[in-house]
Amino acid sequence: MKSVIIHTDGGCEGNPGPGGWAAVLRCDGQMREVSGGEPATTNNRMEPQAAISALAALKEPCAVTLHTDSSYLRNGITQWLKGWKRNGWRTSTREPVKNDDLWKQLDAATAPHRIEWRWLKGHAGHADNERCDQLAAAEMAKLRKTYTRAQLTALKDQFVAGRVPETKQAK
Repeated sequence: MKSVIIHTDGGCEGNPGPGGWAAVLRCDGQMREVSGGEPATTNNRMEPQAAISALAALKEPCAVTLHTDSSYLRNGITQWLKGWKRNGWRTSTREPVKNDDLWKQLDAATAPHRIEWRWLKGHAGHADNERCDQLAAAEMAKLRKTYTRAQLTALKDQFVAGRVPETKQAK
């Protein structure tokens, strides 16, 4: 089984607002970067999206050490996920799990791999974490150039209303 080190990060300008995610993958001396964004989203959607996309980039089952600066991501996958599944995607207070679509995708993406989830402090000088932050910020900047302020506001309003925003970008 190949050993892969992954760093992930997600962010959002406004919450909700334009968001970006990124991952840096390292294996056998090689490095790969993946990133993307959404014009209307939340930070709590971009963090798991980064992990989903990083794991999707792996072509075979791997031993993964995944670093994240998101307690939401790490706690969600290591502590809360089993209970959510057992409770029919409900929290311990019987509320629907927020972002369950992404948690289900992440659950499926982890299945072929052996993953160690590590939390690290963000903006603390970890080179690959800092690179992820830069890539996610670049994705948000692309969105600000692609959409007018009025378009971003309309997309955010759709998102807040619970509708999937109709965007002109294919993701």
